[in-house]
Amino acid sequence: MSLESLTLIENWPVPTAAAAVVRADGTVLGSYGPTGHRFPLASVTKPLTAYAVLVAYEEGAVELDEPAGPTGSTVRHLLAHTSGLTFDEHRVTSAPGERRLYSNAGFEVLGDHVAKATDIPFAEYLRQAVLEPLGMTSTTLDGSPAKDGVSTVDDLVRFASEVQAPRLLDPRTVAEAMTVHYPGTKGVLPGYGHQNPNDWGLGFEIRDSKSPHWTGTSSSPGTFGHFGQSGTFLWIDPVVDAACVALTDRAFGPWAVEAWTPFTDAVLAEVRG
Repeated sequence: MSLESLTLIENWPVPTAAAAVVRADGTVLGSYGPTGHRFPLASVTKPLTAYAVLVAYEEGAVELDEPAGPTGSTVRHLLAHTSGLTFDEHRVTSAPGERRLYSNAGFEVLGDHVAKATDIPFAEYLRQAVLEPLGMTSTTLDGSPAKDGVSTVDDLVRFASEVQAPRLLDPRTVAEAMTVHYPGTKGVLPGYGHQNPNDWGLGFEIRDSKSPHWTGTSSSPGTFGHFGQSGTFLWIDPVVDAACVALTDRAFGPWAVEAWTPFTDAVLAEVRG
């Protein structure tokens, strides 16, 4: 089956783009472009990092509520962007749990925390815990656990299938990761302004009633995922039992704000039939 809606990417003002839609069982409903091409993920790296942290949790290497990061902060705070750390600096501007401060620094602290707990460099731990078991052979972490992943649509389709039907983690752990943590917390969704509330799970952003948003106007409130400043996104909509990955080589900007929402709405309409 091929989804005609994916051809809307031809209208995106980007040099190169690839996308695919996948079911939980790994069935690819449609794809577009060079799905084996490696793209910088930017913040789409964060869900991969979060999944590895959750594997470390299930292995007993870390606990979600153990201290990590600033005073009073925990692994859970770091995953949910409520540690108080600022965006790109290891500087605290609020108490843990008070505000949703989207933080690359927080995910870097997470990577260091897991590396110390396991005595394995985080990039290697990610490879062993997530990438290798899922056959994501074209995916690497080449720096920050917050933003320096490189991958392909083919590999992220494997990851999206895993998140929808977990094999590496207990489904209850994944369900908790997709549940809002520190509900009612407001903050800025990068590129889309202040959101109240700015709901987030453990490493995955949750759509809920956010407006504006990078997913579709018809996306279910339970839709979760992430987008990246390299012009990339991954969303999973549990109501339609499907996930969509789109990777490009043009930095996020007004073009993406204009293109992504109607694209997602068209994909969802076709998947629903």
